[in-house]
Amino acid sequence: MLKNAAETKPVHINIIPETYMAERKNFDSDFCGNLPLHNVNLIQDYGYLLVLDSNSLNIIQASENVSQLIGKPIQEVINTSIARYLGEEGLKAIQRNLNSGIKQRIPFDLAISTKKEEKYHALMHIKADYILVELEKVDEAKARNFTDVFQEVKKIMAALEQSETVQQVCDTAIHELRKISGFDGILMYRFDQDWNGTVIAEEKDERLQPYMGQTFPASDVPKQARALYLKNPYRLIPNRDYQPIRLYPVINPISNSFIDLSDCNLRSVPAVHLEYMKNMGIKASMSIRVIKNEQLWGLISCHHIEAKYLNYEICSVFEWLSAVISFHVSRILDKEEYNFSTGLQQKRAELTDLIYDEDNVVSGLLGEDRTNVLNLFNATGALIMLNGRLETIGDVPDKDEIDNLLLWLEGKSINKVFATEHISDLYEDARQFAKIGSGILVVPIDSSKGDYLVCFRPEVVETINWGGDPNQAINFEEDGVKYHPRSSFKLWQQRVKYSASPWDKREIEVADTLRSFLFEFRAKQVG
Repeated sequence: MLKNAAETKPVHINIIPETYMAERKNFDSDFCGNLPLHNVNLIQDYGYLLVLDSNSLNIIQASENVSQLIGKPIQEVINTSIARYLGEEGLKAIQRNLNSGIKQRIPFDLAISTKKEEKYHALMHIKADYILVELEKVDEAKARNFTDVFQEVKKIMAALEQSETVQQVCDTAIHELRKISGFDGILMYRFDQDWNGTVIAEEKDERLQPYMGQTFPASDVPKQARALYLKNPYRLIPNRDYQPIRLYPVINPISNSFIDLSDCNLRSVPAVHLEYMKNMGIKASMSIRVIKNEQLWGLISCHHIEAKYLNYEICSVFEWLSAVISFHVSRILDKEEYNFSTGLQQKRAELTDLIYDEDNVVSGLLGEDRTNVLNLFNATGALIMLNGRLETIGDVPDKDEIDNLLLWLEGKSINKVFATEHISDLYEDARQFAKIGSGILVVPIDSSKGDYLVCFRPEVVETINWGGDPNQAINFEEDGVKYHPRSSFKLWQQRVKYSASPWDKREIEVADTLRSFLFEFRAKQVG
């Protein structure tokens, strides 16, 4: 049987710095995807982390810099009650949050009482057996009141609501985010089916390298990092040169393992990513997720040449806007998908009506100067083999090439709809008619009798502009243990050949309903 169409790969030609043929790679690195990003047992140094026992509220684990916060050696802090360092209001705030029913990312203000009382922004995460509390110092000088923040966000929301295309949403989003945050550069990229990200909007300082239209390999945001974005709306790295802060004790006494920091904003960053930032020429970065249908659709990536800390209020605005931007991207795409699906269903209904009216499958599907199978599937050519008779419409391969293709299809025993945008990877002789039919959609009317409907899409030669050589995304040293990210993000081009525009999943679904109709219609005719 044929392997799944999504697993097959077209051929590429690299045109910088030299030309060669190569099989397309999946750049979603297994190695990068297996790094335990959530179990690093380190945090960044712009905050503090407390781990509390759920029942006693004793501190059972903490970041080592908590000793500076409380004024005691970290060893003396462990196994003491959090109540010792809080006023009555602080303890009540923790109890209220524990009883709220909310489990993740519960924000509140907390005063820590040691030699003097200081206010902190707290973010609480309630686990089954313990509680994580992240703390960031409140900067009263930079604090903004809710009204000012809300008015700013309302203006951005109004601008996004006026957007009629995804591109307008993206352009507006990065412009407004840069204005309120002051980052030197902001770009937005969208993931493809292989999790490579292509930059679709950009606004930046001239000192930063432009990446508009360039594609970054999936290994730049590996699968476990993408999973973490489903838990955290944003990821802030204020200074790539920070000194990681360890947790004490190293092993969480309840889980008896490294603690899971998936939900924590303060979670430390792998050295390879900090080196990646250095190679990009930036010291600070922030990434904001864009979600569609509960899946990661894209990322907004903010860059700053020097270190840049964003206070809690601004981060909260970014978190809010992540949801707003995701909503508007989804709104527009859902509308486009609905219109596309509605159009497909309408054309399919017209075709089935024509087949009924003419009592003929071939003339109903291939009739010219009206809706036909080419309009339905956005194809440039099609053939029908029915009862040993071949009929075609549009641009199709030569007769001998068609005969060989049909023999190949019969040999594969295809009994359900099959589609691929690069047939030559499965059937090598297809390269002879690549310009006409690099992509095929096969609807087996009755495969046992060799009856097929086959639609063709022509070759589309595509140039992919990579942000650096994707083959050099991860480079190991001779010891096979130490590794580094690519050092250059200069344009590196690949040319894709023997590939057509992909078949949409809704086109394949419609093809399946058409197959059922054709099979039943033929059965009635024979009966």
